[in-house]
Amino acid sequence: MTYPSLLPPGSTALEKALEQVAAGLLDIPTPIRTVWSPDDCPIGLLPWLAWGLSLDNWSSDWPEGIKRERVRKAIPIARQKGTAASVRAVVQSFGGSVAIREWWQMEPKGDPHTFNLLLNLDQNGAPASAAFVDQVIAEVGRAKPVRSHFTFTQGITAKASVGLIAAVRPTIYARLSCTAPAA
Repeated sequence: MTYPSLLPPGSTALEKALEQVAAGLLDIPTPIRTVWSPDDCPIGLLPWLAWGLSLDNWSSDWPEGIKRERVRKAIPIARQKGTAASVRAVVQSFGGSVAIREWWQMEPKGDPHTFNLLLNLDQNGAPASAAFVDQVIAEVGRAKPVRSHFTFTQGITAKASVGLIAAVRPTIYARLSCTAPAA
């Protein structure tokens, strides 16, 4: 493909050839929409997208689903930072669920600006490691109101099923009448 020349008319053949080679090298497709989408971004570029969205914490040990969810929720979390909703969104981005009880909801009422955090993390059925839980707690610390302090409790989710096992045994009952012989 020949590109339009930017050189003056008196340029040599070598200069014109070099211009065409350089123009071809600069004609690189740049899929901007793909790179800025958490769902379509190549996994190798996802840490850069996280950095561009100002995520404070990133780990290469996380599964791909958690990485993409963290990037996807980065802007909503930043908008709500300092609220209970942001704490819930942070935990959900790590694939967990949370129950928050603030000081005014406790019986008896707790110390002002404190809350209890009951956290359930299950990574596709596998128990969360201590390092992973520490990363979640650190992110909760960044998302919570600055003046608030919390007590952390880790919960566990267990699934079980109850089955009914029965057997049928056919039985025939017959009534027998016995009389003693007359003597």
